[in-house]
Amino acid sequence: MGHDGTMEIAWIGTGVMGASMAGHLLAAGHRLRIFTRTRSKADGLIARGAVWTDSPAEAADGVDLAISIVGLPEDVEEAHLGGRGTLVASTPPKVVVDMTTSSPALAVRIAEEAVKRGIGAVDAPVSGGDVGARDATLSIMVGGEEAAVAAALPAFRQMGRTIVHQGPAGSGQHTKMVNQIAIASTMVGMCEGLRYAEDAGLDPGQVLESISGGAAGSWTLQNLAPRVLRSDLEPGFRIDHFLKDLRIALSEAERMNLDLPGVRLARELYEHAVAAGLAEKGTHALVDVVAARNGRPRA
Repeated sequence: MGHDGTMEIAWIGTGVMGASMAGHLLAAGHRLRIFTRTRSKADGLIARGAVWTDSPAEAADGVDLAISIVGLPEDVEEAHLGGRGTLVASTPPKVVVDMTTSSPALAVRIAEEAVKRGIGAVDAPVSGGDVGARDATLSIMVGGEEAAVAAALPAFRQMGRTIVHQGPAGSGQHTKMVNQIAIASTMVGMCEGLRYAEDAGLDPGQVLESISGGAAGSWTLQNLAPRVLRSDLEPGFRIDHFLKDLRIALSEAERMNLDLPGVRLARELYEHAVAAGLAEKGTHALVDVVAARNGRPRA
């Protein structure tokens, strides 16, 4: 860490959210070493001073923090535990941080491997979508030991507004599962509500004005329902990634002997969305599934 508090940070993954998040760290003066599968997605960051590397291990060599935000649990595993992962860097990073929504069990395994190398590990998935990533207003849900979390906190403060240390390794991922469980049924409700409003002959925009400020008010209604009304189904968060999250949540629920029928329904509907070719659209594109099930595709 520099005398001015800036850090050298490895950043792995520059997708819809990752590029914005990394940009905030650059703007704060941190030095970034980038690795992402599709180099062109890092061009904007490289133009601003980030340094390209050829693997997570190269990016993580001797840095203060090695942060990943990738797509799937297998991508997380490759980024940190793989043959070219951060944990095989010539000089290990001081702390590895995964901000992907991933498996709690994998977060624990990464932490165990990190401890063997004498370094810290933090799982810190986020919520707030592309808007939160751009505006640095994300909620960051943190798991890990106190010292590792403290080391990562200055970076988290550049990217998020609500930062809560939930407990030991895996706790951040479990908290994110709670978040996704709550979103799943909220999203179904939003999509069904808009369908009802249209079929009842109401003006959906006026309906949103009424219900967004009442007991039904939610982040989903405020941020995603207006996109639906504009027929903008591009992702703040992709359907195939959300479906991955719902499957993780149901797997963890099964392990804990929990029955979560709302999540099961959402998983089924999102599986229909993927089958309908909507995998890379935003989670709010579920409106098309609701419309199709009622035999009245959206205009």
